[in-house]
Amino acid sequence: MRTVAQKMLRTGNKLFTRKTPNDDTEAHPSNVETAAHMENVQHLHNTEAAREYVRHVEAVAERAHHGGGWLLSGIVCINILILGCALVSSSAFNSVAVTAVHKQIFLIVLLLATMLWMLFYTFFTFRKNRAVMTEDSHAGPVWLRGGLVLFGLLSLLMDVFKIGNYVGYLRCDSAVKVAFPAVQAVFLIVQTYFLWVHTKDCVQLHTNVTRCGLMLTLSTNLVVWMSAVTEESLHQTDAPYVNMSAPHRMYRAGYVTKCNCSHSACITFEEAFYYLYPFNIEYSLFASAMAYVMWKNVGRLVEDHGHRHVGFRPKEARLGPVVGLLLVVVGLVTFIVYEVEMAQEDRGEQSHALLIHFVMNLVIVSLMCVFTVVGCVVYRLDQREHVSEKNPTRSLDVQLLVGASMGQFIISYFSIVATAADGARGYLNALNLAWGVVMVVQLGLQNYFIIEGLHREPFHSMQEAALHSNAHASQEHSEVSVVTGVRESSCPLTSVTRLSWKRRVLKEVCAFLLLANVILWIMPAFGARPQFDHSVEIKFYKFTMWAAIVNIGLPFGIFYRMHTVASLFEVYVIT
Repeated sequence: MRTVAQKMLRTGNKLFTRKTPNDDTEAHPSNVETAAHMENVQHLHNTEAAREYVRHVEAVAERAHHGGGWLLSGIVCINILILGCALVSSSAFNSVAVTAVHKQIFLIVLLLATMLWMLFYTFFTFRKNRAVMTEDSHAGPVWLRGGLVLFGLLSLLMDVFKIGNYVGYLRCDSAVKVAFPAVQAVFLIVQTYFLWVHTKDCVQLHTNVTRCGLMLTLSTNLVVWMSAVTEESLHQTDAPYVNMSAPHRMYRAGYVTKCNCSHSACITFEEAFYYLYPFNIEYSLFASAMAYVMWKNVGRLVEDHGHRHVGFRPKEARLGPVVGLLLVVVGLVTFIVYEVEMAQEDRGEQSHALLIHFVMNLVIVSLMCVFTVVGCVVYRLDQREHVSEKNPTRSLDVQLLVGASMGQFIISYFSIVATAADGARGYLNALNLAWGVVMVVQLGLQNYFIIEGLHREPFHSMQEAALHSNAHASQEHSEVSVVTGVRESSCPLTSVTRLSWKRRVLKEVCAFLLLANVILWIMPAFGARPQFDHSVEIKFYKFTMWAAIVNIGLPFGIFYRMHTVASLFEVYVIT
């Protein structure tokens, strides 16, 4: 079976590669039957039959390469995630004999093991002959890797601040608290380099080890993400409505120091690294997504379509960016006012801050609904076909988009039920109810718009197809008319594309939604918690249940906004 799969694999590669005298060839039986078979295959090139044959070759080759790697790597991932979740949850409570030090020791082991595998892959697997025969051009676009580097640098700065903070407590606290951010800093450098260089690889050798290593990478990043989310949620969660029978230390575990810092910068370092937690959270999720795509591409044969680089042209949209930037600026101002006034003890000031916050968010979400409806209408009028090509990156984007939106859906629906059951008395309750309802509508519309945009044929692909068809029609006359026909037909087509009102409207919508999602990410990521500052849901569900709902749903909601920004950027580029 392995020999047959290898022969079919070589045949599939010959469909889309052209041999040169310098290419390495493998010895195989050469007879009339094989030659005739290859002639038939070459004759069917670029036809539906050839594509079906290649898909069949891919399926057989993948089955031959998979073995037990899929199952084994899945078992590795599940066990690490469950154990990590148990340790992270247990360390959040002082009443349990699992401390933050135990959790950090476990994380250090995971980080070291993951780095060892990355080094093994880079220096052994990747350098083997024919280890990576094809690359997935859709995986790891440059803007995604650029975002990974940016979040990685800010996460590295967070680790530096952590080291500076915990060094001040070395004389009375565990040295593990200094060792963990130091190891994590090295891990950030190694992993960022690894994903930048190898994220497009479709590995054909050491497939079982590679799958297990990628699942180890994915689960390590998810455990780090769970740990960061837990620490950041505990730091942000204020508990003024906690039932006093429940120990307050349950919600502030790990933040009570038993000794004084040996230098004066501890408080500054602590405040600084908590503001950098959102970037570390996003970095872990970006890395997890890229590791998953690499895992899906192990043993996969990718059909080379000559993927064309599409540049980002911000001048193609005007109204959307202007309105979006205006919302970002006003949103930042209202967010600062909200944070300042909520820090006051005066209830009137706090009510005023909530009023500003609710009104601003309601305006943003309502405008997003209007723009998204316009974009959806344009999609209904658009004649572009849906992409049918198998694409793990695109499938993951859609899954993450829908899955992450569930967090915001949960918070919104629970808030709607509590506010409606309370009667929505008062202007704050009415605004809160309206915000929840409009948020649900906005999430559904935006998901539809993005998924449609990701699955539509890119405009530049349609332009290339039209150019090739024109060139083929002109070829019947003469070779000279071929060149002339391409030049003459390409200019009008480009001008029509530039003046296409549907394309321009879609770009305006994408630009506006991108910037609106940025401000909706900034506010909760950096500390806005109206879910706890407004007391209706706390009184209705009690603090313990409502804190669990928010602390589970909000991290997914925050990630949803950042992932939406990335998806909208891709839709903007291909539109």
